[in-house]
Amino acid sequence: MIDLHYWTTPNGHKITLFLEEAGLPYTIFPVNIGKDEQFKAEFLKIAPNNRIPAIVDHQPADGGAPLSLFESGAILLYLAEKTGQFIPQDLRGRQEVSQWLFWQMGGLGPMAGQNHHFNRFAKEKIPYAIERYVKETARLYGVLDKRLADRQFVASDEYSIADMAIYPWIVPHTYQQQNLDDFPHLKRWFDSIAGREATKRAYALVEKINPSKP
Repeated sequence: MIDLHYWTTPNGHKITLFLEEAGLPYTIFPVNIGKDEQFKAEFLKIAPNNRIPAIVDHQPADGGAPLSLFESGAILLYLAEKTGQFIPQDLRGRQEVSQWLFWQMGGLGPMAGQNHHFNRFAKEKIPYAIERYVKETARLYGVLDKRLADRQFVASDEYSIADMAIYPWIVPHTYQQQNLDDFPHLKRWFDSIAGREATKRAYALVEKINPSKP
């Protein structure tokens, strides 16, 4: 059984996407970041950076004590290795998936996150910051669109943790001032993942955990 410390953010959705696809049993422990629950001492024991998501695996492969992990990319890699799913087993395939996973972690996520902040949440509207992050988000969408021009998925012939990491950051594209019609290959990929039954189950959790989210 896996304990998932979760909130309804793109990084949180990455893990529910995997767990639903893999059919792993898990229990959600909501961490309401709007109420600063990520700063509670019990959560900081497993996530010292006070960010969701985090997991505790009560049945790690080594048979040892429960294993806790924070950072969504690290969690995805761990779950892929634990199950042998959604990551290629050959060297070159694994590296393709890894580099696109880290592309999301180091590029798309931080840039789209700043886009969200300055567009939606900053008390002062700063045109320079808004323009900077909207343009950088558009550049990254363009990179992804080009990558998907001749392939079904981002990093492999099969659906992988790279797709799971990237997709939740494309879901709020309107908040990022992006039009998917400008990126036809990305749009095709996005629609195909949105139609997966596991994706629907993962996003249905929003109504249970955070029904006030638009």
